[in-house]
Amino acid sequence: MSQDSVQDAADAELLEGKGLRIGVVQARFNAHICNAMAEACLDELARLGVADEDVTVVSVPGALELPLVLQKLAHTEAYDALVAIGCVIRGETYHFEIVSNESSRGVSEIALRYDIPVANAVLTCENEEQANVRAQPKGVDAARVAVEMANLAVEIDALQEPEDNDDDQ
Repeated sequence: MSQDSVQDAADAELLEGKGLRIGVVQARFNAHICNAMAEACLDELARLGVADEDVTVVSVPGALELPLVLQKLAHTEAYDALVAIGCVIRGETYHFEIVSNESSRGVSEIALRYDIPVANAVLTCENEEQANVRAQPKGVDAARVAVEMANLAVEIDALQEPEDNDDDQ
């Protein structure tokens, strides 16, 4: 078996979504773009084997509200991975940088604080045309990242579990 074949098999295993619970938090600002990302994400989750009943979708006003709801979902410990969906398009003020940086920081902070994979699908674009082009592929990518990282986390956690030892009895 070639090295590429071994890698493809490993990748396929990591992209198996059966039995995973995924939380998706979607911003409503720039709704048509976020809706396209969410649709692509949900379609890809289903294609990867994640059951519809194992996916929770919550909407929030905008990208800055994503981290709070991600945190609340993570706190439940009911999910194997989370997905943040949003879109920030540059305007004429500094607001773009604040929203882009703070939402990204918040999303990363939740992943690290709660030890849960969070796929960051918050587009930061120069214009609406750029956002429209990137929406569908980013939604697909978010689903794949969530599933792969959830499975990878399980594999890594299994390395840390102590073996049952009958000497403790």
